[in-house]
This record gives sequence, C-alpha cells and structure tokens, in this order.
Amino acid sequence: MTVVTQITLPAPASPEGGTRVAMVVAAIRARIADRSLASGARLPSIRATAEAMRISKSTVVEAYERLAAEGVIAARRGAGFYVAGRSAPLSVSVPGPRPEREVDPLWLTRHSLEAEPGALTPGCGWLPQSWMPEEPLRAGLRQAARDKSVNLTFYGAPRGHMPLRQVLCRQLAERGIEAPPDQILLTESATQAIDLLCRLLLEPGDTVLVDDPCYFNFFGILRASRAQIIGVRYTKNGPDVEGFAAALAEHKPRLYLTNATLHNPTGASLSPSVVHRILKLAEAHDLTIIEDDIFADFEMEPATRLAALDGLNRVIYLGSFSKTLSASLRCGFIAARPELIEPLLDLKLAVQFGGGPAAAEVIHRVLTTGIYRRHLSSLRARLGTAMGATLHKLKRAGLTPWIEPSGGIFVWASLPDGLRAADVAKFALNESVVLAPGDAFSLSKAPSAFLRFNVAQCADAEIFKILARSMLKAGKQKTLD
Repeated sequence: MTVVTQITLPAPASPEGGTRVAMVVAAIRARIADRSLASGARLPSIRATAEAMRISKSTVVEAYERLAAEGVIAARRGAGFYVAGRSAPLSVSVPGPRPEREVDPLWLTRHSLEAEPGALTPGCGWLPQSWMPEEPLRAGLRQAARDKSVNLTFYGAPRGHMPLRQVLCRQLAERGIEAPPDQILLTESATQAIDLLCRLLLEPGDTVLVDDPCYFNFFGILRASRAQIIGVRYTKNGPDVEGFAAALAEHKPRLYLTNATLHNPTGASLSPSVVHRILKLAEAHDLTIIEDDIFADFEMEPATRLAALDGLNRVIYLGSFSKTLSASLRCGFIAARPELIEPLLDLKLAVQFGGGPAAAEVIHRVLTTGIYRRHLSSLRARLGTAMGATLHKLKRAGLTPWIEPSGGIFVWASLPDGLRAADVAKFALNESVVLAPGDAFSLSKAPSAFLRFNVAQCADAEIFKILARSMLKAGKQKTLD
C-alpha cells in the first residue's frame, strides 16, 4: 500500500511575485529538491492541496499538469500523482566561472553565455540587451500572431521567407552586391551558414585559410569539418598579401574565411588595394572566399566588399541579424552564385528540413517599418561615443589600441610590460569580469598580449578597476614564474 507523504505546502502570500500556479509549482519543486518528497512519493490530492494552500482546485490542477508535462511528476490513472524518476543527486558544488580551464576558442563563449546576472562582459561579442530594439520586436511578434496568413505551425519554404529575401536583395544592392532573391538562402544564423558551406565545399583534410587573428568560432566550425587550418598574419589593411600568396602556393587551400569589414577581433577593414590583390590571387589559385559580413550595419561609412567587386563569382557572402536585431530570433543568410544555391538547398533540407518562417516573418516586419533604419542611425551614434570613451579608458589603463576603428564594437588592445592576456583574463574572471584574451583568436598564439574589448559593454567603471587589479596580479605572477 502506498503511503501519501504528509506535507504542508505554504500558502502563497500574494500573486505579485508570480502567478499562483507558478507558486504551487515552485513549492512542490522545493519539496522534491530537499527530499521531503522522494522519488515515487505520492502527492496530496488536488482537493487536499487546494485546501492546504487556500487556493482553487483549478489552480492546483494546472500546476500538477505543468509539472507532469515537465516530467517532474507522473499521473497514474485512478491513483493520483507521484514524484517521477529518480531524485537528482545532492551537489555541494558552487556554480560559477572555471578559470582553471585553459583558454581555448570556446573558453570565451562559455564564460560570456554562462555569466551570472550582474557579471560584467567587456569581452563578449554582442550589444547590451538594453541597446536592442526590444519593443519593435515585441510589436512584430504580436502582429505576426494576429495575422492569420502567417505560418506558425508548418515548415518554411526551403529558400526561406520570400519577402525577407526581397528586402535583403535591396539591402545588398546598397552595398554594391547584386543578388536576386533566388540567389539568397535564409539560414538559422551566420554560424549555420558557414557550417553548411563547409559541409558542401570541404572534404576531410582540405586546407582553409583564416586571418591571424580571426573570429575564434571559425576554428570550431572548421575543426568539425576536419579541415586543416592555416593562419595568415592580419595587418591594419587586411591580410598580409605576400603571406597570403605564399600560403596559396604552399598549401593550395580550398577556402578563405574572413570578416572583411569591421574585422573581428581587430576592428579593421580591408583597403581597396588589398581587396583587388586578394581577388586576383583567388582567381589565379582557384580559391573560394567566404565573406562573413555580420557587422556590416555598424559601419559609419561603407567599405569595399570582396563580394561587390567579385560579383559573387568566387566570393560567397553571408550575414545575419543577431548583432543588430535579435540573437534569439535566429536568422542569417547566404548570397551566392546560382550553381551553389541548389546543392546548398538540398543540404539545408538534409540537416535542418525547415527554415524558421516565424522568426523570418517578425524580422521582415521590423525591417519594413522604417524602425530599423532609425535604430541603426541611433546605434551608430551611440557606438561612436562608446568607442571614443573606451579608447580613452584603455589608454589611461596603460593599454595600447592596435588601431582606432572607424566604427563597430571592437577594440584590439595590447597589454603593457609583456603581460599575458590569458593570465589577466583568469584573474578578472575571479571578480566576475569576462575579458577576451588574444590566444582565443589565434592559431599561432602570437597576439598573447592582446585583449578584445566590446565598447558597448565597457561603460561600467568597475571594469577598469578590476582590469587594473588583474594586471597587477598577472605581473606579480610573471615575476614569480
């Protein structure tokens, strides 16, 4: 005979901190967590719980159903509700940063995304949430929900939402890139776009050129494709052309993957002369170039694009809206020559099947209201102010910016006195500040004295106080070593 565990659930004081249903759910979860309700224990009946908590039976029913849907409890016909599964093991570990992990390409991503509320993240690669156009997005969501013609339940068209592709066609034309809607393929993100292209164009062992330094996540994507990665030294005008030519001759790479504009992590952009020389070398060596241009909308003045001069012949162009609109509503795109779009469509269907039509619908609504252009205008001005302030603070702290970027969100700055950025970053992490050490962006580890700063995340003066303390500790450690 099963014994019903006798527990007294506290009555909710008021629904202000959440709904009554949520409070019942939280109370039961707490009893399970502290082992007052063990695995297999029978919960009080709906009537008994309602009377004990002085709430309606319908509230208890909804709470129990929610817990059952989450697999926390299970309903047995005619017998009531029971705690499902096994109790989670007790843990005395304290969640938080793990500075002991060696700095690698995913160190920064994990610490930035797992940062506790209130942590400072000058090393991350995105804008503060308060800088994003949240209200226009919510309005777009509400409009899409009310519009009966919007697809909320079925797979999207393989190429993606046609109205959004038409908007992208016009936007790309403003950058000098001619790409009709049929040559634009929507993806979940720019990261997924690169992954699809690597799956399509690479065989295990193929060589890919990247900048040194470059966006650290390129390493993870390329290693997943089992590619051989070769770094080419990056200069203030783009990749070192002589080194680029030598790498082409020696390694015969299949691809070159780059941020041509507002380069991550340095903030530089390709000069027109370097663009011409890179394209000539690509033609001579049968090289395909993937131009990741996700920071394009941060530009103060339009720069020369590889895809614009190439005409999407050898260059594949891609972008997304994660930096300027929403990283939650995932939407990116690929613009390429027609003979690449068809096999990419097949590959997209094989690994993804659908295309996220609801997210594309919301983004299209925001882009076509005029709000987006106003948002970008305000954003660029705000970033310009933040860039000037951050450069000043870095210089006062003893760091030397590599260049003073013309726009965007990144400053690439070197530490004084031979300090290692990885050491400084680990000390800062102990004080809940996430920095971006240069090792994460480089195969050669040559920029080990550099840190990448996101100017939009550098307003808090506490960052630079902790940076100073971390530099001091790293200097003492260096002396002892």
